Amino acid sequence: MNDMHAPMPSTPTVEARSVQDYIDERPLWRDGTEVAVTPMTAMQWRIWGLAAAGKFFEGLVVFMTGVAMPLMAVEFSMGPFEHGLVGAASLFGILIGALFLGGLADHFGRKLMFIAEMALFILFLILLSVAPTFYWMVFFLFGVGVALGCDYPTAHLVISESIPSSARGRLVLSAFGFQAVGALVGTGVGYLILTFAPELAAWRFMYATAIIPAVAVLVGRFFVTESGHWLAAHGRMAEAEREVHKLLKRSPNYPKEIKLKVRHPHAHPHHERNMWALFKAKNLRATILASLPWFLQDLGTYGIGIFTPTILAAAIGSHTSLHHDLTDIIASDMLAAEGAAFIDLLLIVGICAAVLLADKVGRIPLQVFGFIGCAAGLLIASFSVDYTGGAQIFLIYTGFMLFNFMTNIGPNAQTYLLAGEVFPTHIRGRGAGFAAAFAKIGAVLTAFLFPIVLLDVGTKPLLYILVATSLLGAWITWQFRIETTGVKLDDIGI
Repeated sequence: MNDMHAPMPSTPTVEARSVQDYIDERPLWRDGTEVAVTPMTAMQWRIWGLAAAGKFFEGLVVFMTGVAMPLMAVEFSMGPFEHGLVGAASLFGILIGALFLGGLADHFGRKLMFIAEMALFILFLILLSVAPTFYWMVFFLFGVGVALGCDYPTAHLVISESIPSSARGRLVLSAFGFQAVGALVGTGVGYLILTFAPELAAWRFMYATAIIPAVAVLVGRFFVTESGHWLAAHGRMAEAEREVHKLLKRSPNYPKEIKLKVRHPHAHPHHERNMWALFKAKNLRATILASLPWFLQDLGTYGIGIFTPTILAAAIGSHTSLHHDLTDIIASDMLAAEGAAFIDLLLIVGICAAVLLADKVGRIPLQVFGFIGCAAGLLIASFSVDYTGGAQIFLIYTGFMLFNFMTNIGPNAQTYLLAGEVFPTHIRGRGAGFAAAFAKIGAVLTAFLFPIVLLDVGTKPLLYILVATSLLGAWITWQFRIETTGVKLDDIGI
């Protein structure tokens, strides 16, 4: 390598090309050999990191709720109905945010919504940490969810529309993987706070820990570029060229000049820029693929994720409902949090596998394989009901760990990835937002009904239902498959 000259641009003359063509461009050595990969710029890595932070906060807040809930229950005298409200509040907020705010990125731009959603998150996080009553607490959890819901499509778009096609799968998924990191950290932070501040107000400190990091992320988001894809799709070619040039600034600098293809101003008429465009014949297959499997996946992921500490506490024999002393409740909560954190490690292992395989194996095979694996894990966990002692705990841990690994190598990762890829640029925000919102209907139903159904019918029938929904998700994925691995975003939906 030392005897080779520095890389040179592969296109010495300026020609009009698409945004993605410029992003995908690889330099050449002086002897004509192409560099193996497209080098990422500092701006591209900045965008990736700030988007990954949003997914981290989602995992942190949603899964921290599982640790905080026993303390909330004591402070506000919560029953099964109230438990369901708390579990569903942030998820219902994600639904509303994804549906009604996510699509705004198609109107106002990716960057503006990228900033606004984080500001909204910080506002409601502060209010949540000082919530005076139960219903204010539920409302503030809902507000936090609205901000996170907007982030679902926006974070995906700011990454996928700024990076090379060859790396899109692994970079989007590695950012999404920070949801699993957030879930683990959220459980860990909850445990540490209970250790050093074993008091009723500890749940407030848990949420407050995210405020300062979120402010730092908000500041950083002011200093990213706007999506060249979005600007070009709206006919703002001069701005698009300027933003793509800032995005691709590197040393040695290439391309030295950006000249984009001019799109026809009427390529996408106004009636194709609303939500109904998702249900037209040419987009319906993408809408079904992006929405239904994600809905089915969220039935299991959020129900199991939020209430893992509750299920573990019941299996270990620490029934918090029988405790009347705050010390006993905190001790039980800490014990369950330890088990949940151990199980959540498999979320990270699963997403790491997805990052490595998504651009090699493909989105569709991984999603089908993952759904089947989720069903197997839940089935193993269901067998624990027929045992006691060590065998019961072994089956629960084995089943839930397999479920967490398979959901993150498959449907939890791939549904998010596909939803931001299968739609054309002019409705990509709405499509990804609708898919996330529709998915969160499943999450809300599960979070709200899980503690009630768990009490009424027991663990085993509930897990059997989730086994069936996982198998259905595999079938729908295969029937409506659209493989996007290696496909340029410019070529999707045209």
